[in-house]
Amino acid sequence: MDLFLKLIYIVFTFIVYTYNRRVRDLNKILVIDDDGYIRELICTVLKNEGFSVFEAVNGRDALKKLGEEKIDLCVLDIMMPQMDGYEFCKQVRRYYEDMPILMLTAKSELSQKVKGFELGADDYLTKPFEIDELIVRIKALLRRYKVATSQIINIGNLAIDKSSYSVINNNEKCDIPMKEFELLFMLGSYLGKTLSRDRLIEEVWGLDFEGNERTLDVHINRLRERFPSDIYKFKITTIRGLGYRLEEIK
Repeated sequence: MDLFLKLIYIVFTFIVYTYNRRVRDLNKILVIDDDGYIRELICTVLKNEGFSVFEAVNGRDALKKLGEEKIDLCVLDIMMPQMDGYEFCKQVRRYYEDMPILMLTAKSELSQKVKGFELGADDYLTKPFEIDELIVRIKALLRRYKVATSQIINIGNLAIDKSSYSVINNNEKCDIPMKEFELLFMLGSYLGKTLSRDRLIEEVWGLDFEGNERTLDVHINRLRERFPSDIYKFKITTIRGLGYRLEEIK
């Protein structure tokens, strides 16, 4: 009997350990929306997809949740009481640079999208939306940010090593100017994501940059000339009114 009880205890302990480990390893998503119906719908869908989900009714509530849990991604509405999505996004980017934000809103005007990207949003989905598209965008953002934390990224035929500031093509090192390297690494770290001009300038040249804003365009053109898309299998696309995006060519 004692042996039987010990076996039950061992099995139970293993199950609890496995469950706790699984929960700990789940991506944690914070859904921020003052519309209870929309918030509950998104939370239910995300839970069914295997995510660990937290809720907040406005920006202030969400900031409190960020202090309590290590959140991996935020799904954020714009029009909310007390603290709207824009102000929340602005506050979050001061302390959580590596957390993706997906803006989910009824506003579809280009100016609203530009404002969201400039404040640090990573992607934008307009209501009404398809649930499948929401899931695809969330998973894509999580993949991109996982890559963005790496010291070495691979794009097309290149390996870009930030630890040694080197670009390697077919085991041969390519020397490029430092600003071009930082710009390429920044774009490559967020593969397929549009980065605003202001963010690129801030990340590569710093907050106090007072030079000609055309400097960014000049460096982009140099990268395009240095790494032709037909050879290196990636391209830097201009997103009019927003910024630039690096895309792999399959």
